[in-house]
Amino acid sequence: MKKALRIVWLALILLFIYVPILVLAVYSFTDATMVGAGISGFSFENYINLFKNEELRNMILNTVVLALVCAAISTVLATFGAIGAFYSKKVPKALLNTANQIPVVNADIVTGFSICILLIVLMRISKDTYIPLGIGHVVLTAPFVYLSILPKLKQMDNSLYEAALDLGATNSQALFKVVIPQLIPGILSGFMLAVTLSLDDYFVTTYTKPSTFDTISTYVVNATKGSQTDKKTALWALSTLIFIIVVIIVVLMNVLPGRKKEGKNEKV
Repeated sequence: MKKALRIVWLALILLFIYVPILVLAVYSFTDATMVGAGISGFSFENYINLFKNEELRNMILNTVVLALVCAAISTVLATFGAIGAFYSKKVPKALLNTANQIPVVNADIVTGFSICILLIVLMRISKDTYIPLGIGHVVLTAPFVYLSILPKLKQMDNSLYEAALDLGATNSQALFKVVIPQLIPGILSGFMLAVTLSLDDYFVTTYTKPSTFDTISTYVVNATKGSQTDKKTALWALSTLIFIIVVIIVVLMNVLPGRKKEGKNEKV
């Protein structure tokens, strides 16, 4: 009985999570003008409009470029920050870990507004330089990358770095050839998490972006307030594509490591 209840409970949770996404995906292949309306036929018009409309194309390009660039910067900073904190003494390590956790639990609206006040109001850095926007996304994503890398450092043998030095490696050689290769899974996971957070962010982007610059999140909010139905329905297609891409990435990240282990076991 308990096992059946657990299965039912899990099924209900999955339904609440995925059914709305699947409904949206179905409507993205129809000519309906709103979710819940009657469907008179299937169509690829939403997907055609998504890539045909220059405004939508620019918005997607802006979002992807911003996410990739900021995720790369965040990953580099967080990787070296996590390594530095890990090999630090007890007090500095605790201070760094605590300081990293504050942006994680802090509300995005506070982070965005604080960066706006500091960089734009006090330091008078123009939004048109994209500097406030870039810094805002790095501040938002770097702590999460840090948290993705830290467990891999804790799993690593602490003596590897010292052993590399004893064998004649320089500090940089020991870092880049011994330590960092051990952290690759955590670094990749952190990078993907940073990309996702950047793609999804609204508050930090709103407070720091140039007036002519839009990402998916800011564009969707403005589009829902307007009356252009073709753009609204094209966003259904965009949401479906994002979901499919995320599913593919998650499946690959879970399947490929398992196959590599099986290949190694067969060789042994």
